[in-house]
Amino acid sequence: MATRKLKRIGFGPGISERLNRTKLITCQDFLSKGRLELLKLLGLSDRTIREMILTVSRAVCPQPSTALELKQSSSFFPTSLPQLDQVLHGGLPSSTITEIAGPSGCGKTQFCIMLSVLATLPKNMGGLEGGVIYIDTEAAFTAKRLVEIAVHRFPDLYSSQTSIEHLTSNVHVYLEATCSSLFKRLQSLEEDIIQNNICLIVLDSVASLVRKEFDNQTGRNLTERSNLLAKEASLLKYLAESFAIPVVVTNQITTRFGTPQTTIGQATDSVSLDGDGGYVTAALGNTWSHCVNTRLIVQYLEGPFRQVLVAKSPVSPFAAFVYTIDSKGIVLKDDGADHYDGTDPGLQHIRVRTDMPHLVAANGMS
Repeated sequence: MATRKLKRIGFGPGISERLNRTKLITCQDFLSKGRLELLKLLGLSDRTIREMILTVSRAVCPQPSTALELKQSSSFFPTSLPQLDQVLHGGLPSSTITEIAGPSGCGKTQFCIMLSVLATLPKNMGGLEGGVIYIDTEAAFTAKRLVEIAVHRFPDLYSSQTSIEHLTSNVHVYLEATCSSLFKRLQSLEEDIIQNNICLIVLDSVASLVRKEFDNQTGRNLTERSNLLAKEASLLKYLAESFAIPVVVTNQITTRFGTPQTTIGQATDSVSLDGDGGYVTAALGNTWSHCVNTRLIVQYLEGPFRQVLVAKSPVSPFAAFVYTIDSKGIVLKDDGADHYDGTDPGLQHIRVRTDMPHLVAANGMS
């Protein structure tokens, strides 16, 4: 809430001009100043300053809601995968952060591109009928793949050049190469959301830049990394809640050492990639896992098959689905959901692809 722009508070043009001139842009900028300092900066009466402080304070203070109000205002973004949507009570929840975590090549970006197509669809087709902000930190997004998924998944709708141009013009892609540029981008998204009727934000990926710029071996770096991730999560949550839109982020994997967690199809014989006691799980640690509301984990099975796990959700039990990736994007097998005994989503063991025969044997399809 503190990052909310003062221009959205509703001050008159005269006061707004003074705020801009003194570089007071956000509510945090304003409230971090003392009353005397604001008097000198803005040249307004003490009474006006007091009223402004009260107005801004009320604007950033979270308002209580009843359970009935929350129930009536809750909405979901269908993924077009019926079995997954059924388990999630309608799809990805709006006003929250959904994370897709898993190894490289398992379909995280494909999932995000498919969701971008779905978000631009008319509401009568299960879409959100709006624009998409796609923040790409790995240079993985391709317009060609966006069009391919759209044409093969909805051939009747995307049968003309006009419809394809409408789709591509509604997906706004930002390439960010540093943590600082990503953070600045997140801070400036409010105006983009309003101007372009944005109904979905995608960050692919949240882990890429911080893992490049911060050294895990240094305690100070870990603290700075945690603080940065907390600020990014706060901004994303604010945008999701303020505009009632879903936010989707992707996450990478990392290797931990200790007692491995049990995975689907494995009773106790967890696969170790780094010697005894090493196992693969979602990156960025347990603290970050508490910043997301829903966590989907994607992992490899045998051959072309992969698996998506509902590892964390406020409405869904632990569930698993087998899928493949083709010209339509993500395609679930018609086997329904498998339920499994989940664990802490920050510790959930993830299968990765390996060419080592003994590991392939241990990783049989479930």
